[in-house]
Amino acid sequence: MSDLLRVKQILQTSSGENCVVEKFLGGGGQGEVYQASWKGNSYALKWYFPHTATPSQLANLKNLALKGGPSSRFLWPLEVLVQDGIAGYGYLMPLRKPNFKGILDLLKRRIEPEYRVLAKACLQMADCFLQLHSKGFCYCDISFGNVFWDPITGDVLLCDNDNVIVNGQKPEILGTMGFMAPEVTTGEAIPGIETDKHSLAVLYFYMFMLHNPMEGSKETAIKCYDQLAKLRIYGKEPVFIFDPQNPSNRPDPRYHQTVINHWAVQPKFLQDIFITAFTKGLSDPTHGRVRESEWKNLFAKYLDSIFPCLCGAENFYCSETLKASPNQQLHCWACQSGLPTPIRIRLGKTVVMLNHDSKLYQHHTNPDMPIDYDTATAQVVQNPNKPSLWGLKNLTTNNWQTINPAGTSTDVLPGKNAVLGDGIQLNFGKITGEIRF
Repeated sequence: MSDLLRVKQILQTSSGENCVVEKFLGGGGQGEVYQASWKGNSYALKWYFPHTATPSQLANLKNLALKGGPSSRFLWPLEVLVQDGIAGYGYLMPLRKPNFKGILDLLKRRIEPEYRVLAKACLQMADCFLQLHSKGFCYCDISFGNVFWDPITGDVLLCDNDNVIVNGQKPEILGTMGFMAPEVTTGEAIPGIETDKHSLAVLYFYMFMLHNPMEGSKETAIKCYDQLAKLRIYGKEPVFIFDPQNPSNRPDPRYHQTVINHWAVQPKFLQDIFITAFTKGLSDPTHGRVRESEWKNLFAKYLDSIFPCLCGAENFYCSETLKASPNQQLHCWACQSGLPTPIRIRLGKTVVMLNHDSKLYQHHTNPDMPIDYDTATAQVVQNPNKPSLWGLKNLTTNNWQTINPAGTSTDVLPGKNAVLGDGIQLNFGKITGEIRF
C-alpha cells in the first residue's frame, strides 16, 4: 500500500516539467516505486523514505542523471524530483516491460529457459558491467533483485541503478550478504569494481547451479545460521563448494543434490572458470577475479558449443573433455543415449556447432568484429530437393570461397549455399574455417 505519494498527484521535475503519479507498483527497503506520466509517456518513479533520503544519495542521483547510463539496458535515473511539502525525494527511470523476469523466477522454477537463452543473458550482463566499469562506475549491489531478463530472447535490463557510484566513492549500501566479496563482508574494503566482479560471478553461479557457491557442508553443519555464521561462511572462511584442492566444504547430498546435478551437466570450461573465480578470486582479489571480457568470451564459447540430442536436451561440445579422454563416447546428460560427434566448423581457435538451426555471426567470420549474436553472416540450410544435403547460406554481400579436400575451389555468391562436407574449407575473407564431421 502506498504511503508516500497518491494517485493523480502532480510533482515537478528538476527541469520544471510536470510529472503525474498514475499508480503504485511496489515498495522496498529504500522507498516506493510508482508508475508516472512524464512528457506524454509512462515511467517508473522511485520515491525515497525520509530516513533513506540522505543528502549524499541525492547528490549521487543528480550526478548519475547528468552523466547518463552506459546503455539502454540500464534503467538509469533520468530526472530527479524534489518537492516542497513532501518528505524525501525521487527520480524517474524507464519502466520495465512485463516480459522481463527476475532471477528468483528462475530459482523458484517459475521459468525454465534453455541453456542457450541463459548464456545469452549472461553474455549481455557481462557486456553491461564492462560498459559500466569502463565509465568508472561501481554497481555496489549485484544480486537477485537487480537484474531482469527475457526468458525467451535472453535480453537483460539492470535496475536499482540509483546505488551506482563512482569507483572509490563511499557507498550508501555495501551490498547483499552472500553476494558481497569476502573483504566487503568482513568490513576490510568498500564496494568497488573489483568486488563487483565477485558478485557477478556469484550471480552467474546461481543462474546455472541454482545455489550459492559457498554453501556446502560447512553451512549445513551450523545449527543457527545467524549473522555471525554468515560472516564466517561468506567473509572470514569462504571455501568454494567445488574447490579441487580443498574438499572441506563439498555439497551435502542430503541437502544439495540440485547443485551437484547441475554442476555435473555443465561443460568443463564453465566449471573451470567458476573454479578460478572462487579460488584465485578469493585468495587474490586484485589479480584473481574473472574479468567481464573473460566472461563474454566464455559465454560466446558456451553458445557455440551447444548441440541437441534427439530427446531435445541441449548438450555441449567440450574440446577440453575430449582431449582428456579422446576415445570416450559422448552421452546425453538427460537420456544417457550415445551422441555422435556433431558437425562443426573450426574458425581459428573457435569451434561452432552446425546444428539444423545454427547461424554464424559477424565475429565468427570476421575476427576484427566484437562478439555480437545479432548480426548473422551465415545460416545452416537444408536442400529442399535432397533433405540429406545441408549447406551454409551466405547472408553477406561478399563472395566466399570453398576449397574441397582435393584442392578444388568454388565461389559462393551472396544468397548462395556452400555444401557442408567433412574437410571442406570456407574462406570468408578475414578468416578460413574448416568443416569437421
